[in-house]
Amino acid sequence: MATIELLISDCDGVIVDSEIISHRVLFEALSLHVPADRLGEALEGTFGLTVPSIIDLIEKRFDLQMPATFDADLRRQSEKVVAEEVQAIPGVREALLAIDLPLAVASNSRLHNVEASLRRAGLTERVAGNIFCADMVPSPKPAPDVYLLAAERMGVAPGHCLVVEDSPTGVLAARIAGMQVIGFTGASHIPAGHDQALRELGVSAVISDMRELPAMVARFLEH
Repeated sequence: MATIELLISDCDGVIVDSEIISHRVLFEALSLHVPADRLGEALEGTFGLTVPSIIDLIEKRFDLQMPATFDADLRRQSEKVVAEEVQAIPGVREALLAIDLPLAVASNSRLHNVEASLRRAGLTERVAGNIFCADMVPSPKPAPDVYLLAAERMGVAPGHCLVVEDSPTGVLAARIAGMQVIGFTGASHIPAGHDQALRELGVSAVISDMRELPAMVARFLEH
């Protein structure tokens, strides 16, 4: 097992408990166009995907076309509600401050949203500007681009990076990038059985509480 030199964390659902808020806003917006009783099933397993990817999936599944302004309107509303309501994942600040590794954040969200989330979590100084987002690379997660960019900019080979992720999309991205992954299942949106789903995608370990993270990272550093 390669020596770990860099910790990379996802943001939504790992640092801040934002996915459940974003999903609620998305559901409310889509339910104006799709029957709510069918929409819930269609959205299962979509967390971690970009909004354009989800809209494309819904349009194909229900054979419809959203208004041209739907994506932009939804983004504004989602960003507004998340900024007003989002809370840090319990224990995340203390956990990340306790880990003696450089820290980067790799996210499918836009840069200003990640910066706002880090401020809310009290982690701006800990991350020190090492933020890498989907709008900086050709393709978002599940493509590995954002993780590979983080490794390149931080001067660490992908095989020496350890990632904390909550979504199948993010786990796939990190694994394709050649990185080891700790799955996190402690956010509010996580469904039952999600730990097993992450294990099947190749995570090395799963935690459900951020207070477990420092000890788990220490295990990787021992090898």
